[in-house]
Amino acid sequence: MPITALDATTALVVIDLQAGSVGVDMAPHAVADVVARAARLADAFRRHGLPVVLVNVAAAPGVRSDHNPEGTPFVMPEHALPVVPELGEASKRITKRTPGAFTGTDLEDYLRSQGVTQVVVTGVATGDGVAATVQQAFELGFHVTTPIDAMSDPDLGRHEFSVTHHFPQRAETGSTDDVIKLLAARAR
Repeated sequence: MPITALDATTALVVIDLQAGSVGVDMAPHAVADVVARAARLADAFRRHGLPVVLVNVAAAPGVRSDHNPEGTPFVMPEHALPVVPELGEASKRITKRTPGAFTGTDLEDYLRSQGVTQVVVTGVATGDGVAATVQQAFELGFHVTTPIDAMSDPDLGRHEFSVTHHFPQRAETGSTDDVIKLLAARAR
């Protein structure tokens, strides 16, 4: 589906495009392509005076799961934390310790203080950090937009499930170009 609208105060939220993720094989889009598209979006948002939030992940909770039966906490090494420089300057930086960017951070407070009513969410991994942030934004009452060519996942099936089943129920889906065209149309 095409993206129909961007609210007057829309923020870009870029998830986990950091040193620790750029070397990971992703599908269907290579990380370099995701970074390039996210950088185009960030530049467009800055040109229009809109917030750009860059999020990195520093850790994951130590809870038992099928993939972590011992419940061992995960901490990213320091060298894996920096956000890729191609994204440029942020209006706000968030360091998260869970998949979603809202849990345990001041992201919601920041967005509300800026008058933001809509978020455009991009980054990696589609079925993890991006999906959790989309879900949380939806639950908090933000309009959500997902340019699906500006995200990817190490697991193609998880990416495809998110963009075909999960996101259409929580967000408008489209492309990087769709978002940039809507930003340009608002400026006229």
